[in-house]
Amino acid sequence: MKTVPVGVSARHIHLSQEHVELLFGAGYQLTEFKPLSQPGQYAANEQVAVIGPKGSFGKVRILGPARKRTQLEVSRTDAFSLGINPPVRESGNIEGTPGITIQGPAGEVVIEEGVIVAARHIHFHTSDAERFGIKDKQLLKVKLEGERGLILDNVIARVSEDFALDMHIDTDEANAAGAKTGDTATIID
Repeated sequence: MKTVPVGVSARHIHLSQEHVELLFGAGYQLTEFKPLSQPGQYAANEQVAVIGPKGSFGKVRILGPARKRTQLEVSRTDAFSLGINPPVRESGNIEGTPGITIQGPAGEVVIEEGVIVAARHIHFHTSDAERFGIKDKQLLKVKLEGERGLILDNVIARVSEDFALDMHIDTDEANAAGAKTGDTATIID
């Protein structure tokens, strides 16, 4: 059986170093709150507010380290609350997406694009992908085993030497299945 651990991803933001400094002060560096499932990635102690045309969220967790471009990942429900309509995209693919206003303790940044609903995906280390017979960018069908179990189509396989095996779904998907971080999912196709 091809089983993978599940990680539920709540709304979060990745910031460029330029935006870290505009929001927190010149020379500021993010500090680690806790490590994430992917090697070298962490939830930062720092948080920001995000403001859309209709609503806002305070205390949005920043994930580090800093990236080349700022990107906000929200669920579809979050997007409705903010008053925006971001597309479902793979992380990093932000061209033509909506923007948002970001507030930190030292300033504010308005990004013209960068808000997405993250496409559900599974990170595979190359050795796990080989063991499962999975190729990078392959679309998978995965069964979530929550109390309201469900089958998800179009789960993107992301394969790299830098990844650790973990399936990432957002809070809407997890709530629909009654699933939580630490649960197990099964690749069925």
